[in-house]
Amino acid sequence: MRAAWIDALGPPESIRCGDLPIPTFGPSDVLIRVFATAVNPVDTFIRSGRYRTPLSFPFVIGRDLVGQVCECGMSVVRVRIGDWVWCNSLGYDGRQGACAEYAVAPEERIYPLPQGVDPLVSVAVAHPAATAYLALITHGQLTAGECVFIGGGAGNVGAAAITLAAQAGARVIATAAATDLDYCRSLGADIALDYRAPDLDALLRAEAAQGVQLHLDTSGHVDFDIATEHLALRGRVILMAGLAATASFPVGRFYIRDGQLLGFVISNATTAELLSAAARINALLSKGLLHPRRIEILPLSAAADAHRRLEAGHARGLRLVLRTDTTVH
Repeated sequence: MRAAWIDALGPPESIRCGDLPIPTFGPSDVLIRVFATAVNPVDTFIRSGRYRTPLSFPFVIGRDLVGQVCECGMSVVRVRIGDWVWCNSLGYDGRQGACAEYAVAPEERIYPLPQGVDPLVSVAVAHPAATAYLALITHGQLTAGECVFIGGGAGNVGAAAITLAAQAGARVIATAAATDLDYCRSLGADIALDYRAPDLDALLRAEAAQGVQLHLDTSGHVDFDIATEHLALRGRVILMAGLAATASFPVGRFYIRDGQLLGFVISNATTAELLSAAARINALLSKGLLHPRRIEILPLSAAADAHRRLEAGHARGLRLVLRTDTTVH
């Protein structure tokens, strides 16, 4: 089979594209003919070694896929040969990745593709939407009627978070670049503010007079002064900052609000948590409520270039999707 893999941790140039044996599978596994795989920032962390996780070489990169079941282990009961499925948790913790013509996934980590949903849309939204769901609902415990702040609202995770929060009945205040505010409103944000506005603090105070119950900044940069200043009593801050991020923290102001601070990374999610996220994602996909802003389709052979573009910051608001069909250009 054609695959994109690495023989050792390293830069994007370490990614090779060529032939590997079709993987074998166990009794509770499913062999999937991969149609497409999305490229995520976390994939670059794993490939480079910035995020350490058990790997075996040659290591097939990538964690998200959509494809068709072609063989099942003897213990598999939930899916059948020919079913279209998706997965967003391969390529780490000892599992080989998705960036190949065939991939093996444990049955508990694959989910049915809803009828009528474009496979490319599903694979493009899977990782951002699951991240947003776990941050907001699983860890943030967001409920209807609460006020939620979503920073980086026009990004892939931020956009999914706006949609999920709005559909959960929350009041959504989003920040983004001035040119992206209408986009945030179209997703369901009640209030969209320019994150560069010199009077942002005053604007937030006016829009959230009773405070923000849940603060989620998806941009990779968290301003704890802003978060704490506008946090409601017993409000929660979900931390999703980048691996190299550092920040000062207003301890005094935070603790007198009975505030809660919780770090979150999707790679630590349990299969039960991922299943809960997948159920919500499928429900929204079926209603046409989850969709990426932009998708760029690339061939499997462009995996290294896709990693380079992500690391250089040249794919903001864009989902890079690799097709296993080598005729794609």
